[in-house]
Amino acid sequence: MSFKHVVALAAAFGLLAGSASAEELTGTLKKIKETGEIAIGHRDSSIPFSYLDDNQKPIGYAMDICAHVVEAVKAELKLDTLAVKLTPVTSATRIPLIANGTVDLECGSTTNNLDRQQQASFTNSHFLTASRFVSKKTSNLKSIDDLKGKTVVSTAGTTNIKQVNEL
Repeated sequence: MSFKHVVALAAAFGLLAGSASAEELTGTLKKIKETGEIAIGHRDSSIPFSYLDDNQKPIGYAMDICAHVVEAVKAELKLDTLAVKLTPVTSATRIPLIANGTVDLECGSTTNNLDRQQQASFTNSHFLTASRFVSKKTSNLKSIDDLKGKTVVSTAGTTNIKQVNEL
């Protein structure tokens, strides 16, 4: 079995945990079964995870994983068809839209941390990264401490900007 299939199945089982039959369904799976629709949150410029192609269609690594999850959910719920509603999200809106039920599954590069685990469930990690900064060589920035009092730019709503603000 390929890595992609393992990740998709892990994600599906994360969504499906505890469901043995249609009568026992609750929460998101119950909603999906009743409506015949799954709402997928996607980013428009989070390359290579989720971004728009030339036809403005969401594509990318995370979108591929989510497509496998959708198929696993469809099979588990024994649905002939499962409509996919694509909903654009940003780094600032993705967790609130998951938490309030607007989006059932987010396909992107969201950091799994304790804060976010209070609001949403995460499946197995499918990528690892670390925060880095880049600057002109002449600015002589060597460590995070050298950023204190400086203007810093990052994407709103991300773990990186939270870490910089905590400095």
